[in-house]
Amino acid sequence: MTKKNKRKGLMLVLSSPSGAGKTSICRKLLEIENDLVMSISYTTRKKRKSETNGIDYFFVSDNEFEKLKNNDFFIEYANVFDNWYGTPKKIVIDHMQNGVDVVFDIDWQGTQKLYNFSSTDMVSIFILPPTNHELSNRLKNRDEDSDDTVSLRMSKAKSEISHWIEYDYVLINENLDECVKEVLTILYAERKKKSRQNFLFEMVGKLLE
Repeated sequence: MTKKNKRKGLMLVLSSPSGAGKTSICRKLLEIENDLVMSISYTTRKKRKSETNGIDYFFVSDNEFEKLKNNDFFIEYANVFDNWYGTPKKIVIDHMQNGVDVVFDIDWQGTQKLYNFSSTDMVSIFILPPTNHELSNRLKNRDEDSDDTVSLRMSKAKSEISHWIEYDYVLINENLDECVKEVLTILYAERKKKSRQNFLFEMVGKLLE
């Protein structure tokens, strides 16, 4: 992207029931696409074996999270499965102002709050599993949660899926690579909307002189 043609970045939101694949999709997107960064949430959840602090999440205590909330540090925050998650405001705004898109791996509650923060800058995609059976298998194969946690996540899945209608796009993740391609198609099209290419207004004005 040249400086002349610099556009404002957008917020690309991916939501799904736990285990439907949104985190894997986000990782693939970041491997493929330039001008795209991950929004790293703050959370009070315990770190999984495969996770790294500052890369997957910023892991903080309940008291630390409460202080950040009170200091207006977050765009949005929500309690999910008895743990707090929050999106840092300044980092996201700085990326967007520099023409970098920010991808979010958040639930429907966070999506609604991001929409209230800046609806015109947001593109939301809901990821569905092909079947409940497949969703259960993916959660079990992840081998990072206890059986009780897997059961809890499955019991919450229907409630989460019921919010699919609130999203701009809905994709079925039957094949990870194909789903990533579909997300990229959406991202490329959304980048080209005239409302996001501020340089066009000046350019067209000169063409009409």
